[in-house]
Amino acid sequence: MDVLAVVHGENAKSELFGDVVRGQGHRLDEWSLAWATPLPLPLDSYDAVLVFGGAMHADQDDRHPWLREENFFLQRLLDLGTPTLGICLGVQLLAKAAHSWVGPAARPEIGWVDVELTDAGMDDPLLGLLPPRFSTFQWHSYTYGTPAGAEELARSSSCTQAFRLGERVWGVQFHPEVTASQIEQWIAEDTDEVDGDALLAETSERIGEWNDLGRTLCEGFCELAERAAAAA
Repeated sequence: MDVLAVVHGENAKSELFGDVVRGQGHRLDEWSLAWATPLPLPLDSYDAVLVFGGAMHADQDDRHPWLREENFFLQRLLDLGTPTLGICLGVQLLAKAAHSWVGPAARPEIGWVDVELTDAGMDDPLLGLLPPRFSTFQWHSYTYGTPAGAEELARSSSCTQAFRLGERVWGVQFHPEVTASQIEQWIAEDTDEVDGDALLAETSERIGEWNDLGRTLCEGFCELAERAAAAA
């Protein structure tokens, strides 16, 4: 398959997911609308799309004018029905493209946060691959409204955590793609927001199990995209 990774910064790329996608023999293109360069392939040539996180917020079009273009880009992606998975900023941008709201969360979630699947999540072909309750790595202060017609798949004590729109579009607020080295970079860039030593220590204990769940999620998404491509 040809897989597109839409990225939003040098420290918010495909990470673990890139390794999984390539390891399964698929081709992966990392690309950003902020680069103002053409897509490597036409959009309708991609069999699957991953939309990753970033330091900006989904409603900051005034600071990042390319976000307006990305909104239209994602709306086109939704129209095509391409299998898509959005992560953190990516889920917020997908919700916005589907005409839902995005805005500040009741409280930020930075670090390790427990998440629980809804009944729909446990029955979902992708999120249902995860345990009913699991600890996730998160780094966000914004949230979103579940789009009209979508099913909420997971929640934390603070906010919604995942949805499926139609049969081929998913979004998760947590970071299943994150690696230990990536977390170290984020902590180094935001020393005022977190207790870096404590978070690094907890990450050292949890990251192995979390990466196993991340691989499960990415492999499951690729399998669903392969089925969709075979059926096309």
